[in-house]
Amino acid sequence: MRILRVVLDTNCLVSALLFNNARLSPLREYWKAGKFIPLACKKTAEELIRVLAYPKFQLTGDEIKELLGEILPFLEIHELEGEHTAIESLRDDSDAVFIHLALQSKADFFVSGDADILALRNSISGPTIIKPADFLLSLKSGTGAAQNSA
Repeated sequence: MRILRVVLDTNCLVSALLFNNARLSPLREYWKAGKFIPLACKKTAEELIRVLAYPKFQLTGDEIKELLGEILPFLEIHELEGEHTAIESLRDDSDAVFIHLALQSKADFFVSGDADILALRNSISGPTIIKPADFLLSLKSGTGAAQNSA
């Protein structure tokens, strides 16, 4: 059986890494167990590091390194070709790099809870854009056939 290749937006990764009893914390166990391969590029990795350093999380440099150690060994890193272009419907320009990563890496899924990204589900051909809860449900059920949901 082919392993799913998945782009997780920064909020999903932060939730999975920081909050052990949060609804997305099982993602960590699924990527460690090889149920899916998380995909990243230089810019998405930099975004994760930047967000983990937010003062509201009160993490030390060593704690950030420890959290990165939970994901980095499992990442498939891609070098994006060309400059990513802005996507008009996205309010946050930094989200466009995740879309470009998902498209260029030929990801199976792009997991995001961001309403702007979810709104692109029917206008982008490529990976299935899916809510985190729906992706987790598909992993839990073992189907690997997560479906778009409204």
